[in-house]
Order: sequence, then C-alpha cells, then structure tokens
Amino acid sequence: MLIVMKHTAPPEQIEHVIAEIQRRGYRAEPIAGRERTAIALIGDDGRVDANVLAALPGVVRIIHVSPPYRQVSRETRPEDTVFDLPNGSLVGGRNVVIMAGPCAVESEEQIFETAKQVRNAGATILRGGAFKPRTSPYAFQGLGEKGLALLAAAGREYGMPVVTEAVDPAGVELVVRYADIIQIGARNMQNYSLLREAGRSGKPIVLKRGLSATIKELLLAAEYIFLEGETRVILCERGIRTFASHARNTLDLTAVATVHELSHLPIIVDPSHATGSRSKVIPMARAAVAAGADGVMLEVHPEPERALSDGAQSLRTEQLPQLIDELRVIARAIGRDLEPRRESASASGVQSVAGTV
Repeated sequence: MLIVMKHTAPPEQIEHVIAEIQRRGYRAEPIAGRERTAIALIGDDGRVDANVLAALPGVVRIIHVSPPYRQVSRETRPEDTVFDLPNGSLVGGRNVVIMAGPCAVESEEQIFETAKQVRNAGATILRGGAFKPRTSPYAFQGLGEKGLALLAAAGREYGMPVVTEAVDPAGVELVVRYADIIQIGARNMQNYSLLREAGRSGKPIVLKRGLSATIKELLLAAEYIFLEGETRVILCERGIRTFASHARNTLDLTAVATVHELSHLPIIVDPSHATGSRSKVIPMARAAVAAGADGVMLEVHPEPERALSDGAQSLRTEQLPQLIDELRVIARAIGRDLEPRRESASASGVQSVAGTV
C-alpha cells in the first residue's frame, strides 16, 4: 500500500502518517519525490483500514499495490485450483463441468426422472433446491429436509454429486448431511456469518455473485470462506441487476475473463437465472463456454409448464442432449473439453489440489 501525500504536506504531517503506520505494527518507508512524498506501508496483510489512513491530514490518496483478497488472488497462487468430487469428477483445469437439474425438488418422481435424463445427456453434477428463498413470500419455498433427502437419493441412484443451497448459518449443518457441494445464493453473497459457517462445513462451495456485486466484492466474499479453511470454492456468474429490461438480469461474461485474471478459483455461469427465459438459456450457455467458463449450471425440468419454481427459465429434458453436444464442440474449439461422466468414486475422496491436471 502506498500513502501519497499532498505536495503541500509539511514534514510534521508526513511524520504523523509514519507514526500511525508504525503504531499499527507495520513498517513505513517514506519515498521522497520531486513534488511530493509517498509512504510505503510494508507488511500489509489485508487488515489495514485504508479509509482511516486516507483521512489523516496531508494524505491525498491511497494506492493499493496488492489486492485485499489475498488467499484467492492469483498473485498468491498462480496455478489454477482444481479439485475432485466423490464420483471423481474434476472441477477446474481443462475440462468444463455441467451442473443440471430442477430449480426445486418437487417430488420423488420429478427429481429421479430429471436426474436420469440429465445424466444420460452428459451432466456430471445434479443441482436442485430444497430451500427456496423467493421474492414473494407466497411462492413455493421448497420441501426442506424432505427435498434434501430426495435429491441425495437421486444423486446416489445415478452416480452424481449434488449441489444445493444453504440459506442461513443454522441450515448449513442440515445441508451438509445430504449435499456434496453447498451453494451460497446471490442474495446471501455478503451474508458473512453464512460464509464463515459454510467455510467450516468441510464441503466445497458454489458462491454466486450478488445482484449488484462487483468482482472485487465477490472475491472478498470468497476470502471469508478461505479464512475458515475451505479452499474448494467455485465462483458463479448469474447475472447482475442493471437498467436493461430485455432479460431478468444482465449476464456479465466479462466476469469470467476477469476472475481468471485475478484469481486461481474456477468460475461457472448460470444462464438460467441470468436470463429468466428458456429461449435465451441455450445461446448464453454456448457463449459462457466460449468465454472460458469452467462450467455451466442449468435448470432442467421434465415438465416446465408444471414446475413449482422458475419453469419459464427451465430447459426441457429433451433439449439438454443437443445443447451438451454443442457445448462440447465449443469447448474443443478453444482447447478444452467437457468433464466426462465417471462411473466410480475417486480413491482420494474430496480433496483440494492446486495445479494443472
């Protein structure tokens, strides 16, 4: 961190800033220039409140040399994070994962039929919601623990790890009993007590970008999870709120390239929630893979017209095979491939590794 002083700052103001830095336990190195002095704060560990220093007399601005998200930064770990799931599927690296399933688990018949169809189409991870935080309190809120049990049973039946959302800190323990991956939804991206609890769960995390969150804020949210010990974090771009009205949200595919530049974490794209429209999901899924996403999360339902949640954005099960074939072609065109379906669990379990595969 560099603290840049005004060109009119007298020596006593410079000495005061140096003293404040030292009082906080850091080393200060003044750098005298022709017109002004800058003070380098040595040993910044991310705990320094830059706003406090910026308010000191004589300070004109603060320049951050290192990002505030230390552990998720590519500066800290240049190699991509890659980890495996209980069925041997890899997240990160060269291959692109397909997560697919209904927005909400509605019944045993529905989730088992969907799991069968998405697995046959080539998906490797089963998604489904048991707790559904909805904008309207009158909308379907999910089946709760019954939904979790059905989702887990369908995942076992078809050899697919399952991802589902935990909506509050108290619910993490329940979700852990059934899920292989815990999802943190967009509305909870900055629910710091939930992030900390999820980081202590021992499960990989899908962290969705908030409705109006910057990439910096997304990476800082991931940092909360890292600080609790969980390094298997998958970021998810699912559209942000803008002035545009032609889709539910604005899908920000530049987030994919930006995250890859700034962080070693994998990032997937959810075109279903981003667009809110079945007709837009397929082209945006194609675009996500072309942009370099490490996976796509798709809502799929055997009868979208009867879906209790988000039927308008859910693909029909018969649409999925062709889409996955198209995504495979796109992935190969940019030197990647789709993560293959694996028939048995990995011997190592779910352990995080950093590096290439």
